[in-house]
Amino acid sequence: QLQASGGGSVQPGDSLRLSCAATDRTFADSAVGWFRQAPGKEREGVACISAGGSVAFYADSVKGRFTISRDVNKNTLNLDISRMTPEDTAVYYCNSGNTWGQGTQVTVSS
Repeated sequence: QLQASGGGSVQPGDSLRLSCAATDRTFADSAVGWFRQAPGKEREGVACISAGGSVAFYADSVKGRFTISRDVNKNTLNLDISRMTPEDTAVYYCNSGNTWGQGTQVTVSS
């Protein structure tokens, strides 16, 4: 089970950290990632990270602003978002294989 948190309403230019807590210990042995779904759009992958945490990939649209990280000891996954824009408004989901978190809403508006 994955539990996402950290969403909220922010202003353009703000930063935010999303977190995802996993209850399954196999989470630490899997590549995991963050997806988002904006209103009226399909879900898209924004970042993923290897099981060991040493390799990360980002969608072109978020490179330089999003940073994915994981804490193996705490069994958590994080997504740091900076210089936010209204285009970042979406429900953000964490994912591990076939398991999805419930999503956390992020709204960016002035």
